[in-house]
Amino acid sequence: MALTAAEQRAQYPLMAYNYRVNVSGATMSFSEVSGLVIEYETVTYQHGLSFLEGEAITKFRYDKYAPVTLKRGVVRGYTALRDWLQSLEARALDISLCDEQGIPVITWHVGKALAVKLEAPPFNASSDDVAIESLELKVSRITLEHH
Repeated sequence: MALTAAEQRAQYPLMAYNYRVNVSGATMSFSEVSGLVIEYETVTYQHGLSFLEGEAITKFRYDKYAPVTLKRGVVRGYTALRDWLQSLEARALDISLCDEQGIPVITWHVGKALAVKLEAPPFNASSDDVAIESLELKVSRITLEHH
């Protein structure tokens, strides 16, 4: 029996190619986003009966974030990117995974993103490389929002 469109949206995973990058209200286009990692700190306790019951593992607040990397991008309206790179202030960054209609389903809110490395592509008149090869960001917070 065929599934309706609503059932397919509810049961099938979202494709990772339909996403949007927004930096302080300016939309930027990149072909790849990586480093959306939240690492949780854990401690393992061993007590007298650990050999019977197993070790107790406690999870603490997450406090480690990997650098977020935006690769192969083009930024229309260069002033938004230039202002971000030249300022010493961290900016808010939102990466939204969208459904087939372009409506955000999950958004990663990256707080206090500071651009620390910008890599330009090699310039060659016979190539069609993009304007930004990679942009690396140090981040201090990542939260998830389900819409």
